[in-house]
Amino acid sequence: MCPPAAVLPVPSAAPVLPDGCMDLLWTDGRLLVAGPDTRAFRPGPGLAGPWAGVRFYPGTAPALLGVPAHELRDRRVDLADLRPAAEVRRLTARIDAAPDPAVALEDLALRLAADAGPADRLLRAVVESLAAGRSVTATADHVGLGERQLHRRSLTAFGYGPKTLARILRLQRALALARSGVPFADTAARTGFADQAHLARDVRELTGMPLTGLLRR
Repeated sequence: MCPPAAVLPVPSAAPVLPDGCMDLLWTDGRLLVAGPDTRAFRPGPGLAGPWAGVRFYPGTAPALLGVPAHELRDRRVDLADLRPAAEVRRLTARIDAAPDPAVALEDLALRLAADAGPADRLLRAVVESLAAGRSVTATADHVGLGERQLHRRSLTAFGYGPKTLARILRLQRALALARSGVPFADTAARTGFADQAHLARDVRELTGMPLTGLLRR
């Protein structure tokens, strides 16, 4: 799962896997937002030139950007579509001219976070509960919400319901174990899948690739 905030590497042809996060991206002359993914995103042509990005912890970006996450689900949009165009032009020009655009982009993300105020602790508790493998019902009880309330809050904060978020976080846990060398059957058992076949199906549905092929990449 993504850290609270991280500077991203230059995009490549490799698919970007769902992880519950949203990204603020810069390339020369443009600022973009990558919404929460429900499936692997495969970058298309036009990636030449420098790129930088900041990845936000699940549920934090909507408050910074002033837009519900579900409106950006599986989308990449210009920041100027979400904030005043004149403001975005000034910000883009400032980052374009910076000695290190990645540092300037991170500074912008920190300013947005400061303007948005403290992060919602309830949302972090939801992520931590689902990431630990608790059910949606147990998570709702844990944070003191009804399941319908949790679903509504999740759509705004994460871009999809808690069941989808739980599935994506489970995928990330499984991939981390498999990449560390844990056998697939043990990985499935330790991350809450019914069996190895269930793990394989979920990986293919969420990433479009078989588990073995994904790990090779």
